[in-house]
Amino acid sequence: MPTFTAPDGTGLAYHVGGEGEPLLCLPGGAMRASAYLGDLGGLSRHRRLVLLDLRGTGDSGIPADPATYRCDRQVEDVEALREHLGLDRVDLLAHSASGDLAILYAARHPRRVRTLTLVTARARALGVDFTLEHRREAAALRAGEPWFGPAVYEAFGRIWDGSASDADFDAGMPFLYGRWDAAAQAHAASELAQVNDEAADVYASAGAFEDPAAVRAAVAGLDARVLVLAGELDSGPRPHVAAKIANLFPKAELAVQPDAAHFPWLDAPSHFSGTVARFLTQNDSE
Repeated sequence: MPTFTAPDGTGLAYHVGGEGEPLLCLPGGAMRASAYLGDLGGLSRHRRLVLLDLRGTGDSGIPADPATYRCDRQVEDVEALREHLGLDRVDLLAHSASGDLAILYAARHPRRVRTLTLVTARARALGVDFTLEHRREAAALRAGEPWFGPAVYEAFGRIWDGSASDADFDAGMPFLYGRWDAAAQAHAASELAQVNDEAADVYASAGAFEDPAAVRAAVAGLDARVLVLAGELDSGPRPHVAAKIANLFPKAELAVQPDAAHFPWLDAPSHFSGTVARFLTQNDSE
């Protein structure tokens, strides 16, 4: 397991799989170990995946200062990884909560980003957030599912209004997957052991996204090509919100994966990996 050192001295780990040009992958959660990404639906057949364990997760070390779990303070961890790998520019993929980390990295280090792939990603750094109404829109799409019922719908609502119990989180898990099959259930069950709860509480704390206007201005001049990939059934972001995110970048395209939710590489692996690989290959040919 390869490691490197963050600017504050924290030892960080990453995992490598596949062949080809490196693709740096940032896990969401927030603050979930990168193992849940797997090989991103077979994307490792097209690219050498470099999966970063964010500080305090997976095989990475725990920082001396817990305040460094805050999203904006982890930007230089990504830059340290780029330098460690000896890359002039990087292809960067971010899932879910790490969308904010990738966006802040692109804003701070625009010349170091060759492509940016945002997979069902947050964009609070740009002033875009997901509302309870967005969650309800997505929930209504699942009304015909065998697992759907009033109790599940109510639990889902409590998750997003901040009043959820552990049982509510368990009941709401099916909404995150296009198919609530054995593979999805095993993937969901792995979350508890992979998330650093203390770090997750700090990740989006006060000050993390204090100047969205400045970040929007920074990415408005970004030369990198951007793919914003949303799931048709996902609530964060809904496809129409993903379109707003894409519109904030000068060279962005939107892809909406049919029948997919928050983990699209599990819902349709070939579709997901094919979409991302085509986007990256287009860049390779330029």
